[in-house]
Amino acid sequence: MNSFVHLHNHSEYSLLDGMSNLEKMVARVKANNQPAIAITDHGNMYGAVEFYKYSKKYDIKPIIGLEAYCAIEDSLKKNNEEKSPYHLTLLSENETGYQNLMKMVTHSNLNGFYYKPRIDKKILEKYNEGIIVLSGCPSSELSRSIVSNDQEKIKNTYGWFSDVFKDRFYLEIMDHIGVPNQKIINQQLLEISKNNNLPLVITNDNHYVEKHDHAAHELLMCLQTNSNINDPKRFKFDDDNYYIKSSEEMWEEWKELPSGLNNTLEISERCNIKIDFSKALLPKYDCPDNKSSMEYLRELSYKGFSKRFNENDPELIERLDYELEVIEKSNFPDYFLVCWDIFNFVNSKNILSAVRGSAAASLVLYCLEVTKINPMEHNLVFERFLNLERREMPDIDMDFEDDKRNEVMKYCVERYGKDHIAQIITFGTMGAKAAVRDVTRVLDLPISVGDKLAGIIPTKVGTKIKDALEIDEFKDLMKDPDNRKVVDFAQKLEGTVRHASTHAAGVIISQDDLTNDVPLQISTSGEENAPPTTQYAMAAIADVGLLKMDFLGLTNLSIISKTIELIEKRTEKEFNIYEISKNDEQTFELLSKGDTFGVFQLESAGMRKYIKDLKPSSISDIAAMIALYRPGPMEHIDRFIRSKYGKEKIKYPHDALKDILSETYGIIVYQDQVLKIAQAFGGYTLGEADILRKAMGKKIKEVMQAEKDRFISGSLEKGFDEKTSNEVFELIEPFAGYAFNKAHSVSYAMIAYWTAYFKANYKIEYFTALLNSSINNTEKISVSVTEIRKTDLEILKPNINNSNVFFSILSSDKGKLIGYGLSSLKNVSSVSLSKIIEEREKSGPFESLGDFCKRIDSSWINKKILESLIKSGSFDEFGDRGGLLDSVERILIQINSLTRLRNSNQSTMFDLFGEEVETPVNVIEVAETATQDNEKMHWEQEVMGISFTENPNHKKMLRLKQMNEEIIVSLQQIESVDINKPQTFIAEIKSYEKRVSRKGAEFMIVKLELTDGPIDLMVWQNKISEVDIWLHSPIAKIKGKINNRNGENSLWYDSGEIFSFDEQSDISNTFTNKTPIITKEEYKPNMKNEKTPIEEITDEKINQVKEVIITVNSEEHSSNKHIMDDLTRILLDNEGNVPVSIVVKSNSEKVKLNLPFANVNTSKSLEEKLDNIIGLQNVFYKQ
Repeated sequence: MNSFVHLHNHSEYSLLDGMSNLEKMVARVKANNQPAIAITDHGNMYGAVEFYKYSKKYDIKPIIGLEAYCAIEDSLKKNNEEKSPYHLTLLSENETGYQNLMKMVTHSNLNGFYYKPRIDKKILEKYNEGIIVLSGCPSSELSRSIVSNDQEKIKNTYGWFSDVFKDRFYLEIMDHIGVPNQKIINQQLLEISKNNNLPLVITNDNHYVEKHDHAAHELLMCLQTNSNINDPKRFKFDDDNYYIKSSEEMWEEWKELPSGLNNTLEISERCNIKIDFSKALLPKYDCPDNKSSMEYLRELSYKGFSKRFNENDPELIERLDYELEVIEKSNFPDYFLVCWDIFNFVNSKNILSAVRGSAAASLVLYCLEVTKINPMEHNLVFERFLNLERREMPDIDMDFEDDKRNEVMKYCVERYGKDHIAQIITFGTMGAKAAVRDVTRVLDLPISVGDKLAGIIPTKVGTKIKDALEIDEFKDLMKDPDNRKVVDFAQKLEGTVRHASTHAAGVIISQDDLTNDVPLQISTSGEENAPPTTQYAMAAIADVGLLKMDFLGLTNLSIISKTIELIEKRTEKEFNIYEISKNDEQTFELLSKGDTFGVFQLESAGMRKYIKDLKPSSISDIAAMIALYRPGPMEHIDRFIRSKYGKEKIKYPHDALKDILSETYGIIVYQDQVLKIAQAFGGYTLGEADILRKAMGKKIKEVMQAEKDRFISGSLEKGFDEKTSNEVFELIEPFAGYAFNKAHSVSYAMIAYWTAYFKANYKIEYFTALLNSSINNTEKISVSVTEIRKTDLEILKPNINNSNVFFSILSSDKGKLIGYGLSSLKNVSSVSLSKIIEEREKSGPFESLGDFCKRIDSSWINKKILESLIKSGSFDEFGDRGGLLDSVERILIQINSLTRLRNSNQSTMFDLFGEEVETPVNVIEVAETATQDNEKMHWEQEVMGISFTENPNHKKMLRLKQMNEEIIVSLQQIESVDINKPQTFIAEIKSYEKRVSRKGAEFMIVKLELTDGPIDLMVWQNKISEVDIWLHSPIAKIKGKINNRNGENSLWYDSGEIFSFDEQSDISNTFTNKTPIITKEEYKPNMKNEKTPIEEITDEKINQVKEVIITVNSEEHSSNKHIMDDLTRILLDNEGNVPVSIVVKSNSEKVKLNLPFANVNTSKSLEEKLDNIIGLQNVFYKQ
């Protein structure tokens, strides 16, 4: 049977162009009985290693190549002519060719990138060894020359490739309907081949795996070009033949050109590449005095040991020697020295750092001052980090101040060379929800279709569309043909690689030039002079033997560092964070109150609740809570807390486990405990126990059974009975999957403790640093300011004469205050602001608007900056805010004029009689428009996300609360109410959003603003139709129940109505809400008008009255305060047992209010008085 090899294939790593999943691509070739396949993605090698591994899995020969972009002339030129580079197909013939491909790809991205990553002929010639070249698709240099009928260029082109690549150059021929000039190109290629004895090779420009994938690929192309399927101008492939065809199909189509088909097999035979996955490409440290790496590491470790510990404890020495032995046998001393070198720099620059993960369990790293936590003090297991049995590369996750991470990276580049360090790439794939929404858009269907479907898909990470198809509501939606179509296509696109970005932390450092083992590209981080990014992701990096390090920028470390700077500035003393007491009372008191806003890892609503319940008394308690507060172990939190306080008896599965589990009250919290149980019970070494832990986490049935048999056998040998052994194994089995890394937990607990310590003991410094950490995040600043207002600290509103670029600590008669950071304002840059503040610091406060105009440069300010400063209140001392905004144009003209005058050296007019006459400045008249508070609040919210102008509605809401404690107007009140009972809220309506639940039910989240912060109102499907009557009003009266989930309160809607404050009448406040409670003692009637007591009415109708209902028209009666006063007086003068209610009519609405202070005795006299005041038509007796 004739065979065939596909040599031109675009996988999903030809981003949003190719759609072929790598495994499916290789599996298809296997099913076709084809011996090999090439990968030729556009300008990159992203999928090379993954493709190689799948090929080996399916016993298919992998050919690694790429479709390169070749510059028109020079890859270093960047002009209009170079916007459309040529295409060229390159295949690696051997390992040398594979390395040369990586060199070319790296050049194209780091040096030749201009719209596309480009190489040129000089680069091709330099790296030609081991490369087979196919002349390329219709966008190649040769094909374009054919189309333009440039015979000289045609000859020069194939001549050059023949000269450089000799017998490794083939003319590539393909045939796709709709490709312009395809037949002309093919005819000419046949003639060139015949006339010059150049071999032809046939390819199919594959972009998807199977023919039926064509329609889904059309949608993918729409995503790439931001168009939809109904757009007549969209880019598209005109036929459905861009798939991996069988050998039979290819021979049928090209039977007249058998040599071109057979040449695919010839090329396949020539291509033999092996990627060595056994290498360990560790960086080499250059040791002093010709010492070996191990000698120097041992020397540094013992030197650090003497510094860390005052005495030579034999147990510590034994642990240190043991770790050094494992490091030596694992051949990792250079890696540890590189880490020491990095942290030696970090420590010398006073950059605050931490080490996450299992590395914190190493005593060697503690002695090298890489880690800051004594592993012996916390009983951390070294084998969880490194052991001889597991034989894996160590993984040291390093945290630095986020604004100093680049400084560390820069040092590494300078120290180890720019060709030896890179960041790691990461790929974003199309998730289930995104696929559904994207497909809806490109099918040109209503957005609501995608929203409804996506809303039902569970948000759990890793959820697939197939999981949603098990949900009844989702199944029901499949009855609609549009929904079915969306889901069918979304499933085809789900999981497709969508974009590449730079991993937040991953870094590699190598001994040799990185491009020997990995292609590189420009970092996507956008940071200036950032090291390049690998084209291989994390797993592939490990496969080729490069060692990954994690350099993570941690905001909380920056906050702590800036706090220390402020403390040192105030106290004029050096502050050593490592000398902080670990038993600070104020810190644990703060944690026990749940006051954890701004505290690392502990500030979520749920965590606040549990920390408050736990009342931690040690860093161990904090570490355990961090470990427990995750899905799975979370169910044990209550038991943990009860056990801590003796409310539940601590139970141990066996006395032998007491020492291991006593720290966590009998609950398995840490992976380290799993290891020690396996050691104590099953006779495992700690290294073997770590392998057991990993096996349990993977839940592979066969492996688990083998490990269980071994565990039971070991337990029996140690003298435990089989029943107990089985029980203990079954106990640790589920915990191994979700138990936490103790070293990681302790590391994070230490940072959490530090943040809590500074908040408790250096509040103003900590909050100032916290605000500055969010200087570009209005929402976070808003939340922080709200929290600050709950404390005894005061934060000042923006002021051009006392605010600085960043939030700062100011002194006043009141003590220390926080000055607002002006660069946090919308549209205001720190660069512009710094110039203005610098001028203020140099020459004093701006005395007037004219003084401001005269002293600043026009390059420092523009319309947007000026408007934001005015709207924030920064210029309030210069005039009314509204008037200033109306004067913006004139202010800018004044600033520009004075700047031009100053720059022309004419800042003075002329010198008369020896006196200098200053140039007159036009006075800008600012209109006193008396801007209303509501408008000021709106402007402040716009530019700051928070307001300093007192909210007039909040004043009234608090007044209502004083009159009736049952009305909720603040978050604080919620803490003391019965959440099982319906409550009444008066709140401002801020925003709302409609959503769809995972069951397909529509619901709404309404953001309500109370006097001290926001709360979410949940309106479920059965109530949504009711909300329109109040949703668009500024204030509403809402009734509902408070729902507390994971410590966070929300309000579940029951009913609501428009609520308004009437400024014209005191009584209107009563009638638009609940009547204020007036007691008999508070009301003193006018004794001069007092009449003789009236006799009881014997009229049967009146005597049988159970309730008096009085109707009041708010528009008619509330305007006459005397009427309302008289009505109140009459009701109080006729005290009795019959309850009174008032129905307030406003437009077409009615509100019924009970008056508990005014039970009356019904009588003819009362009826007459009511008739005189309100009219009997407004009085109703309920019997």
